[in-house]
Amino acid sequence: MSTDTVRTAAAETAERRREQRGWYFYDWACSVYSTSVLTVFLGPYLTEIAKAAADPEGYVHPLGIPVRAGSFFAYTVSASVIVSVFVMPLAGAAADRTGRKKPLLAAAAYLGAAATAGMFFLDGDRYLLGGLLLIVANASLAVSMVLYNSYLPQIAPPEERDAVSSRGWAFGYASGALVLVADLVLFLAHDSFGVSESTAVRICLASAGVWWGAFTLVPLKRLRDRRTAPLEGSGERGGLRQLVATVRDMRRHPHTLAFLLAYLVYNDGVQTVISQASVYGSEELGLEQSTLIVAVLLVQLLAVAGALGMGRLARTYGAKRTILGSLVAWTVTIGAGYFLPAGAPAWFFVLAAGIGLVLGGTQALSRSLFSHLVPRGKEAEYFSAYEISDRGMAWLGPLIFGLTYQLTGSYRDAIVSLVAFFLLGFALLARVPVRRAVRDAGNPVPDRI
Repeated sequence: MSTDTVRTAAAETAERRREQRGWYFYDWACSVYSTSVLTVFLGPYLTEIAKAAADPEGYVHPLGIPVRAGSFFAYTVSASVIVSVFVMPLAGAAADRTGRKKPLLAAAAYLGAAATAGMFFLDGDRYLLGGLLLIVANASLAVSMVLYNSYLPQIAPPEERDAVSSRGWAFGYASGALVLVADLVLFLAHDSFGVSESTAVRICLASAGVWWGAFTLVPLKRLRDRRTAPLEGSGERGGLRQLVATVRDMRRHPHTLAFLLAYLVYNDGVQTVISQASVYGSEELGLEQSTLIVAVLLVQLLAVAGALGMGRLARTYGAKRTILGSLVAWTVTIGAGYFLPAGAPAWFFVLAAGIGLVLGGTQALSRSLFSHLVPRGKEAEYFSAYEISDRGMAWLGPLIFGLTYQLTGSYRDAIVSLVAFFLLGFALLARVPVRRAVRDAGNPVPDRI
C-alpha cells in the first residue's frame, strides 16, 4: 500500500471520527428536553395547571371535548404523534431527495428549542398553551431525530454502528444528568434564589430549550451534507401519502418491516414509561417532586453505564439477542412497579435503577440494528417511520395509559397495562431473521448482529 493511500485512509478516518463526535453532541443537546421537560417537570406541572382549570367534576374541555384533567398530559403526547405522522415523512423524503439534511435539522431543532423556551410562560390555568407548546416541541424533536438518526449509516461503517449509537445515547444521558443536577438545586433551594416553586419549574423548562438550541451548533458545524441524485418515485407528496409510499417501499423488504413493527410495539412501552413515570410517582405513590427528580437522575446516570455495557454485550451476543434480554428485564421491572408501596421513595429508586440499566441499551441497539436494515439512499425516509415511535412520540401507549386511568381511576392499573407492549414486542422481534434482512436490504452483514 502506497504512502499516499495510507495518508488518504488516515485522513478519511480522522474526518469520520470528527463527524461522529459532532453527531454525539445532538444527543447532548436535545436529550435535556426528554429528561427535564418530558420525563420530570412537564407531566406533573401541566397536570396541576389542567386541574386548576378543571370544572367541579375534574374535567377540562379542550375544543369542547371533556377530558379528565389527570389524563390531559397523556392525551397531548398522543396528539403530538398525529402531527408527527404528517411532518416526519415529508422531512425524511426531502432529506433523501436533496441530500440537504443540515438545514432541515437546524429548522426542526430551533423550532423545538423555541417552543420549549416558551414554556416559561406557563402559569395560572394556561393548560391549552402548555398542550400546544408540548405538541410543537415533540413534533420538532421527532423531525430532528429522523434527520439525526439517518446520519448513522453515513458516518459509521457496519462494524462501528453499535458502539457509535451507544456512545450517542451515553452522551445524551450524561447531558440529562448534568442539567438535572442543576435543576434539582434550583428546585429544592428556590426560596434561597428568591423564586417560587412554580417559577423554578418554569425556569427549568425554559432552560432546556436554551440548552437544546446552544449545543445544536456543534453538530451543525461538524456534520456534512452528502448530495444525492433524486430517487425514483420520490416526488412531492403530502405527509400521509409520503408515509404510505414509504411503507409500500418497505413491503419490498418485509423483514425490515417486521423489525420496525416489533420496534414500534416495544418502544411504545419504553416511551410511555419515560413520559408517564413521574405522573405515576406523584399522583399514585404520593412522592415529592424532589424525590422524582432524584429518581430520574439515577436513571440518567445508570443509563450511561447501561448503554455502554449493552453495547459491549452486543459485540459478544449480537444486537438482537441483547435487545431480547432487555425486553425480559423491562417486563419484570414494570410488573414489579405495580406493587410499589405509596410514600416509599426507596422502592421507587430501586425501580428507577432497573429502568436505567436497560433503557439506554435498548434504544441504542435498536437504532443501530435498524440502520443495517435500511436500503442505501433511503436512510431519512425509513428513519421517519422508525421515529414515529421514538422518544415519547408513541401514541398508543400514552392513549392506553390515559384510557386505563380514565376508566379505572388507578395509575397502578395504567402502569401495569404497559407490560403487554414488552411481551408482544419480544415475540415479534424473536421472529425477525436479521441476517437475512440485512442481506435483503443490500448491506454487508456484520459478524455479530
